Amino acid sequence: MHAHPQAANAWRILFLLFLANLFNFFDRTIPAIIIEPIRLEWHLSDIQIGLIGTAFTLVYAIAGLPLARLADNGSRSKVMGWGLVVWSGLTAVNGMVGSFWSFLLVRLGVGIGEASYAPAANSLIGDLFPPERRARAMGIFMLGLPLGLLLAFFTIGAMVQAFGSWRAPFFIAAVPGLVLALFIFMIREPARGAAEAVPIAQEAPDKPLRRVLSVPTFAWLVLAGLTFNFASYACNSFMVPMLQRYYQLPLHEAAVATGVIVGVTGLLGLTLGGWLADKVHQRWANGRLLFASVSMLVATLATAWALHAGRIELGLFVVVFGIGWLFSYNFYTCVYTAIQDVVQPRLRATAMALYFAGLYLLGGGLGPVVVGGLSDHFAQAAMRSAGELQMNETFKAVGLHDAMYLIPVALMLTLVFLLLASRCYQRDAQRMRDGMVADRALPAAELA
Repeated sequence: MHAHPQAANAWRILFLLFLANLFNFFDRTIPAIIIEPIRLEWHLSDIQIGLIGTAFTLVYAIAGLPLARLADNGSRSKVMGWGLVVWSGLTAVNGMVGSFWSFLLVRLGVGIGEASYAPAANSLIGDLFPPERRARAMGIFMLGLPLGLLLAFFTIGAMVQAFGSWRAPFFIAAVPGLVLALFIFMIREPARGAAEAVPIAQEAPDKPLRRVLSVPTFAWLVLAGLTFNFASYACNSFMVPMLQRYYQLPLHEAAVATGVIVGVTGLLGLTLGGWLADKVHQRWANGRLLFASVSMLVATLATAWALHAGRIELGLFVVVFGIGWLFSYNFYTCVYTAIQDVVQPRLRATAMALYFAGLYLLGGGLGPVVVGGLSDHFAQAAMRSAGELQMNETFKAVGLHDAMYLIPVALMLTLVFLLLASRCYQRDAQRMRDGMVADRALPAAELA
């Protein structure tokens, strides 16, 4: 039995990766918080609001594949460092634009910069930590998501109030990212497959996309990611305006309530969830995916009830919807780690980019614009049923609230795909290990 090595600088690098992930999610969340001032200034519909998130995620998905191939074949620290420079710089530019279409164009550039990050970082974590510690490491890395959201939702409303402009947060957000890029460039990377018990061939396999897509578990997890991201991006894009319209909250209070729902819950979900996922994995081979499936059931029921209850007391809505979102965070630690288990080390950045392409092209890309379009449709229906000819904010509130029912529907579909992935996980994980032994760089005699 070979020991699984861990890089000496693993925790220091993980801390840098976590910080960059935090700024990644902070920067991409700004438009969702200041969307109502922008809507009123530029007279936008909800489908146009959704288009801001959709355009970003489509570019993010498409740019991710070539950037991931760069990460698999070159320096991951350079790919991440330059991506951080691009997305931070263009975030500042977002605060300077004067129209909806120029705002949208700059968001496309931010999406390209951010697309460089996740595949390279996930690949690097796979080489820093051995398999039995990866869910915990991935949980710490993914803490950047709720902490980035939390920081954004708790501070951006205050920034807008303090400076009297929705543009101020974009300028402030750019500074820490540009500073952090200097440290990312200095990361000393481990060798590919350094944390595996069996040495691997250092040459990249041929036909990488076909190899990755031939793994059944991976294909089911892409579908699970697609539906999960649909729910996640719909929630992140529209929760603040829904609370403003439906519960009559001012921007800052709506942002803080959303921060509790999607941020505070993630701190517990990712730290405790990563630890539990590793424990379950030690007992059952496909335990992570079964744990994720149970979590999606709780998430579906809690979010559906919170919406179905109507105009309940705000605190109760935040608690119940927040419990659902707490369990939904187990998706990240379980699924991202499962992908590491069934894909060869030399293909992990490509696998993650392909995975993110599915997530963002058809999940995150569709979530905001479909919910936005449905919101406009339901608002029109509410106006007609009231016998009115003029649209007002009351009808827009009802329309957006009812469109949010797509969130629990998408979470339920995620549960189904996770169960299907769990059925072929063991076979695919063993096949990956057998393939590494066959392709190993050192002869068996040197491994003894």
